[in-house]
Amino acid sequence: MMRLCAVSTLYFILKGLNTAMSALTTVLIVLQLLSSLALIVIVLFQSGKSAGLSGAIGGGNDTFLSRNKSKSRDAKLAKATKWFAIAFAVLTLVIGIIQ
Repeated sequence: MMRLCAVSTLYFILKGLNTAMSALTTVLIVLQLLSSLALIVIVLFQSGKSAGLSGAIGGGNDTFLSRNKSKSRDAKLAKATKWFAIAFAVLTLVIGIIQ
Protein backbone atom coordinates (compact mmCIF):
# COMPACT_ATOMS: atom_id res chain seq x y z
CA MET A 1 0.00 0.00 0.00
CA MET A 2 2.87 2.37 0.82
CA ARG A 3 4.50 1.69 -2.52
CA LEU A 4 1.28 2.53 -4.38
CA CYS A 5 0.94 5.75 -2.41
CA ALA A 6 4.55 6.74 -3.21
CA VAL A 7 4.10 5.92 -6.90
CA SER A 8 0.88 7.91 -7.14
CA THR A 9 2.49 10.83 -5.31
CA LEU A 10 5.46 10.73 -7.65
CA TYR A 11 3.07 10.60 -10.63
CA PHE A 12 1.24 13.72 -9.49
CA ILE A 13 4.49 15.54 -8.77
CA LEU A 14 5.79 14.74 -12.25
CA LYS A 15 2.45 15.67 -13.81
CA GLY A 16 2.55 19.01 -12.00
CA LEU A 17 6.16 19.49 -13.10
CA ASN A 18 5.14 18.82 -16.69
CA THR A 19 2.37 21.42 -16.39
CA ALA A 20 4.81 23.90 -14.86
CA MET A 21 7.32 23.28 -17.66
CA SER A 22 4.57 23.77 -20.20
CA ALA A 23 3.66 27.10 -18.61
CA LEU A 24 7.33 28.09 -18.49
CA THR A 25 7.75 27.18 -22.15
CA THR A 26 4.70 29.25 -23.04
CA VAL A 27 6.03 32.26 -21.15
CA LEU A 28 9.44 31.92 -22.81
CA ILE A 29 7.90 31.66 -26.27
CA VAL A 30 5.83 34.80 -25.65
CA LEU A 31 8.97 36.62 -24.48
CA GLN A 32 10.81 35.40 -27.57
CA LEU A 33 8.01 36.67 -29.80
CA LEU A 34 8.05 40.07 -28.12
CA SER A 35 11.83 40.34 -28.35
CA SER A 36 11.76 39.41 -32.04
CA LEU A 37 9.11 42.03 -32.79
CA ALA A 38 11.07 44.65 -30.84
CA LEU A 39 14.22 43.68 -32.71
CA ILE A 40 12.47 44.10 -36.07
CA VAL A 41 11.07 47.51 -35.12
CA ILE A 42 14.41 48.73 -33.76
CA VAL A 43 16.27 47.68 -36.90
CA LEU A 44 13.69 49.40 -39.10
CA PHE A 45 14.02 52.65 -37.12
CA GLN A 46 17.78 52.79 -37.66
CA SER A 47 19.05 55.02 -40.41
CA GLY A 48 21.50 53.86 -43.02
CA LYS A 49 25.19 54.10 -42.21
CA SER A 50 26.01 56.05 -45.37
CA ALA A 51 24.03 57.99 -47.88
CA GLY A 52 26.05 56.53 -50.72
CA LEU A 53 26.71 58.25 -54.02
CA SER A 54 23.37 60.06 -54.13
CA GLY A 55 24.10 61.73 -50.79
CA ALA A 56 27.55 62.82 -51.94
CA ILE A 57 26.23 64.36 -55.18
CA GLY A 58 23.12 65.95 -53.76
CA GLY A 59 24.84 67.27 -50.68
CA GLY A 60 23.47 67.05 -47.20
CA ASN A 61 20.83 69.23 -45.63
CA ASP A 62 21.91 68.11 -42.17
CA THR A 63 23.15 70.75 -39.83
CA PHE A 64 25.75 70.02 -37.21
CA LEU A 65 23.17 69.69 -34.43
CA SER A 66 20.82 67.42 -36.38
CA ARG A 67 23.68 65.07 -37.26
CA ASN A 68 24.66 64.75 -33.61
CA LYS A 69 21.07 64.11 -32.60
CA SER A 70 20.80 61.45 -35.27
CA LYS A 71 24.02 59.79 -34.15
CA SER A 72 22.99 59.69 -30.53
CA ARG A 73 19.62 58.25 -31.53
CA ASP A 74 21.34 55.74 -33.80
CA ALA A 75 23.77 54.85 -31.02
CA LYS A 76 20.88 54.15 -28.65
CA LEU A 77 19.14 52.08 -31.30
CA ALA A 78 22.34 50.14 -32.01
CA LYS A 79 22.75 49.39 -28.31
CA ALA A 80 19.11 48.30 -28.05
CA THR A 81 19.59 46.09 -31.11
CA LYS A 82 22.50 44.31 -29.45
CA TRP A 83 20.60 43.71 -26.21
CA PHE A 84 17.45 42.47 -27.91
CA ALA A 85 19.50 40.21 -30.20
CA ILE A 86 21.26 38.71 -27.17
CA ALA A 87 17.92 38.23 -25.39
CA PHE A 88 16.45 36.59 -28.49
CA ALA A 89 19.41 34.22 -28.83
CA VAL A 90 19.37 33.27 -25.14
CA LEU A 91 15.62 32.67 -25.18
CA THR A 92 15.98 30.53 -28.29
CA LEU A 93 18.66 28.41 -26.64
CA VAL A 94 16.68 28.02 -23.40
CA ILE A 95 13.51 27.02 -25.25
CA GLY A 96 15.52 24.50 -27.27
CA ILE A 97 17.04 23.02 -24.12
CA ILE A 98 13.70 22.82 -22.29
CA GLN A 99 11.85 21.13 -25.13
